[in-house]
Amino acid sequence: MPIQLVEAQRLYQHVAEQIGSLIHAGEFRDGDRLPPERELAKQLGVSRPVVREAMIALEIAGLI
Repeated sequence: MPIQLVEAQRLYQHVAEQIGSLIHAGEFRDGDRLPPERELAKQLGVSRPVVREAMIALEIAGLI
């Protein structure tokens, strides 16, 4: 098996992808409020700044 390039990804990108997937799956609909930052951080096992960065990424992507 040949060696493949490993793509480094920041933690906030993983969080943004997970939340984005939930949005696309219909867990959160237009107009719904997302859980508070503190609750999301606790559920995901990350810090609040990571959740904050993920929210910024989702906002830039036009998902929230």
